[in-house]
Amino acid sequence: MQSQFSLSRRHVLGATVAAPFAGSFAVARPALAQEQVAAAAPFAMPSITIPKFSASRTFPITDYGAVKGDVAATTQAIRRAIAAANRSGSGVVVIPSGVWETGAVHLMSNVNLHLARGSVLLFSEKPQDYLPPVQTSWEGIECFNYSPLIYAFDCQNVAITGEGTVQAKLDVWKIWYARPKAHMDGLVDLYHMALRNVPVKKRQMTAGDANLRPHFIQFNRCRNVLVEDITIQDSPFWVLHPLLCSDVVIRRVKIQALGHNNDGIDPEMSQNVLIEDCVFDQGDDAVSVKSGRDQDAWRLNVPAKNIVMRNCRIKNGHQLMAIGSELSAGIENVFVQNCHFDHAGSNARSAINNLLFVTTNERRGGYVRNIHMDGVSATAIAGGVLCVDTDVLYQWRDLVPTYERRLTPIEGLFVKNIEVREAAFLCKITAEEQLPVRKVRIADVKVGKYDEEPVVLKNVQDFENRT
Repeated sequence: MQSQFSLSRRHVLGATVAAPFAGSFAVARPALAQEQVAAAAPFAMPSITIPKFSASRTFPITDYGAVKGDVAATTQAIRRAIAAANRSGSGVVVIPSGVWETGAVHLMSNVNLHLARGSVLLFSEKPQDYLPPVQTSWEGIECFNYSPLIYAFDCQNVAITGEGTVQAKLDVWKIWYARPKAHMDGLVDLYHMALRNVPVKKRQMTAGDANLRPHFIQFNRCRNVLVEDITIQDSPFWVLHPLLCSDVVIRRVKIQALGHNNDGIDPEMSQNVLIEDCVFDQGDDAVSVKSGRDQDAWRLNVPAKNIVMRNCRIKNGHQLMAIGSELSAGIENVFVQNCHFDHAGSNARSAINNLLFVTTNERRGGYVRNIHMDGVSATAIAGGVLCVDTDVLYQWRDLVPTYERRLTPIEGLFVKNIEVREAAFLCKITAEEQLPVRKVRIADVKVGKYDEEPVVLKNVQDFENRT
């Protein structure tokens, strides 16, 4: 299988829904305008193509039967408005001011879901409102699960914009945060299905009590994606998940989601991604770049590549930028620039651990290379500026054995122009003796106070510290 990402459908393994994309171009219509966005980086970063809807017709959901307080009516109205916008060649589906309760929203090609100022799209807490199951993933393994609250599959030119808010009711999802034995058993079953290469359509995860929470927003196998200006409040699981996507811009988005596994943005097996001018207030990592888990990612074989995060503010979270631990298809060319962590102005030590955290284990394989961080500041953090740990398994250490041992080559970590008031350490790297971490450069880092030994290295080659 090809290892480079392509816009061809050949990379879409296990895809079962091609009709929305094909149907969008069944008849000749005016081409949707596009915009090229540049993102300077210390590697060859292509320009990113995103859609422009300024000349597109609007489709207010009130014209299609939306009723405040009526989940079923509003869900159907949004669905009809999206279909009408798609049929017209392109369109802007408008959520007017006010609170609109809904179930799952499924986007289509050439459609912009626009949240007007003062609008709240409030998503149902009932799992049955996210059925039937759709093709998605859970922590790096593909499956059919509850639909993400907002979902796009195999779409081109798709957007979510506006100054309104999307919010998840957490009544049931909070109960599912607990991850009891039935949930863990479901994860083990899913892992073994991937191990045996069971077809994705047969990995049905909504029966029984596996309770795999849905993502809030997932773009799955999409091209030319724009998310801008919206506020995202609360989330069942990962908040914003571009999976197997190309050409993605996420800008001026504000996220407040403090629940379990509430990563802010998880670009997974996605390429040519820009995240800029966003505000993160997270219960987990602000941004975590991923490329799938173990056998499933080796099958897909699409690395995460060319990802820029710039001019963002992080109020809370576990890591500012995490690489992994689901990285089995490889991660390369990531650049974090001019981002600032301030713990919402508090002087207390934050829950954030590290500014840059690279994490893997003996099961992942894949690779990590050419990761850059430049011009980042923080108040007081619990971890360090750079941390690499190659033995992170969390609950999986006891859930399943190591069926196939594949270590992760890590080479080319570049960190410079960093200022932190207080930290536990500057740099801590723990690697395997059989495969040392290579080529690490740290320069112009200022930390006011350390709690521990500033630099701890185990199995590292070609390390340079010019602080």
